[in-house]
Amino acid sequence: MHLPVLRHGVRLLAWSTLALVQLCNAAGVLPPEVAGALERAKLPPQALVAVVQEVGADAPPRLAWQPDLPVNPASLTKLFTTFAGLELLGPAWTWTTPVWLQGRVQDGVLDGNLVIKGSGDPKLVLERLWLMLRRVQQLGVREIRGDIVLDRSAFVVPDRDPGDFDGEPLRPYNATADALLLNFKSVVLTFTPDAARGVAVVSVDPPLAGVRVDASVPLRAVPCDDWRGALKADFADPARIAFAGVLPIACGERTWPVAYADPKRYAERALAGLWKEMGGMLTGSVHDGIAPTTPPTFALTSPPLADVVRDINKYSNNLMAQQLFLTLGLTQRGAGTPDAARDVLQAWMSLALGPAANGVVIDNGSGLSRDTRISAAAFARLLQVAWASPVMPELMSSLPVAGLDGTLKRSRATLGHAHLKTGSLRDVNGVAGYVLAGSGRRYVVVGIVSHPNAGAARPALDALAAWAADDAQRQKR
Repeated sequence: MHLPVLRHGVRLLAWSTLALVQLCNAAGVLPPEVAGALERAKLPPQALVAVVQEVGADAPPRLAWQPDLPVNPASLTKLFTTFAGLELLGPAWTWTTPVWLQGRVQDGVLDGNLVIKGSGDPKLVLERLWLMLRRVQQLGVREIRGDIVLDRSAFVVPDRDPGDFDGEPLRPYNATADALLLNFKSVVLTFTPDAARGVAVVSVDPPLAGVRVDASVPLRAVPCDDWRGALKADFADPARIAFAGVLPIACGERTWPVAYADPKRYAERALAGLWKEMGGMLTGSVHDGIAPTTPPTFALTSPPLADVVRDINKYSNNLMAQQLFLTLGLTQRGAGTPDAARDVLQAWMSLALGPAANGVVIDNGSGLSRDTRISAAAFARLLQVAWASPVMPELMSSLPVAGLDGTLKRSRATLGHAHLKTGSLRDVNGVAGYVLAGSGRRYVVVGIVSHPNAGAARPALDALAAWAADDAQRQKR
C-alpha cells in the first residue's frame, strides 16, 4: 500500500461528511454568461454538468450545476488514470524494455536470436527504437543469423478491430494497447514539394518491410483546403500505400500520421524495415515468442512517468493512457489486463476519494469509451485531492494551458490562466482542471456537455472558465 493514498483517505474521512453534503446540495444557478453561450449554441441547460470551487476550501462550491449526474466524460477520464499512476508509481517511475542477444557474436554475426520483451512502454517511438537497434550494432552485430523474437506477454488485451469504436481504423488513436507498442503502430507520411519537378516527394517513417509506398504525387495550383482528401490515398492493401490524387502546391510540406492497415504485423514490418535501413541483415523472421529468464544483455529505459503523463494530458493521447492503465494492473496486481487495471483504479479511488468515488465507472483509462460514467462532483473531488497531493506539480503541469499549448493552444479564454484537461467525443465536450482568478484565488473548474450538438459547446465552456477567473469583478457586483 502506498502512503500518499492512505494519507488522502484519512484526510477524506474527516472532511467528507459535511463537505460532500454541501457539494451535492448547493443551489445551482448558471452564470448568465454560460447560460447565454449555451442558448446561442442551441444547447439546453440540462446538457451541462458543472462545478466551480475554490481549491483547498471547505466552503460549498460557487457553482454546482447537476453535480451528481453521471455522464460520459470522454478524455477527461485521463485525469483519473494519470493521477492514480503518479501516486501509485511515482513521477520518476520508468518502463524498461529488456533485450537479449541469444547466441554467440563473432565477426559481426549473431549466431542466434535477438529477443525483445515489452513491459508496456508508451514511448517506444521511432527515435528510441532506432537507439535500441543502434545499441545492438554497437555490441558488434551487423547480421542476425536467426530470428527477432518479440515477447508481448506482459499485457493480455482482448482482440478488436481498430474501427470498432468510431469507424475510423486509420486514426492512430484507435490503435490497440500492446506490451511491446512500437511507434503507436503508425507511420508518418511526409510530402515535400519539389517545384522544379512538379511533384511532392513522399517519404515514410518508419520504413515497413514489404510495404511499397508511391515515391511522389503531382503538385497542383489549387487551394490548400482538404489536402488529405486531395491526395486520394488508398490504404486498403497492407502491402501498398498509393495516391491517386495531388498535393496543392500552396500547402508546402505536410506530414500525415496514419495507423497501419494491418496492426498485427506492424512490429514485424517496422523492425525488419528499420534494421535493413540501418545496414543490418536478418536471415530469419520477426515473430512472437517468449523471452528467456536469464538476465538481459541490456535494457532500454523509458522517460520518467511525469514526462509520459505530460504527453498524455497535454495532447490527450488515448493509446498512451491505455498503456499506463494496463501498467497499473501489471504492477499492482501482477496482470496486465483491463479487469486488473479497473480493479486497481477502483481500489485507489475508494481510498483517495471516499464516497465521491461511488458510481464512477471507468472502462479503459483513456475515455475512448461509451461506457465510462463520472459526475462533475467526482471530478471536483479528484482535483481537490490532487491539489493537496505531493504529485500536484506534476499533474497540474501536465494539463494544457489555455491559449499556449496542447489541446487548448487555440483557446483565447483565460489566456495563460487556466490549466484544463479537455475531452470530446461525438456527443460530449468538456473541460476539467484549475483556473487562476484575478483575485489571486485558484478554482477547480469542471464542465461537461452531453448532447448531440456538443461540438458547439466550446464557447460555453470557455465562458465557464472566464466566469471563474473573473471572481474579483463578480464579487463587486
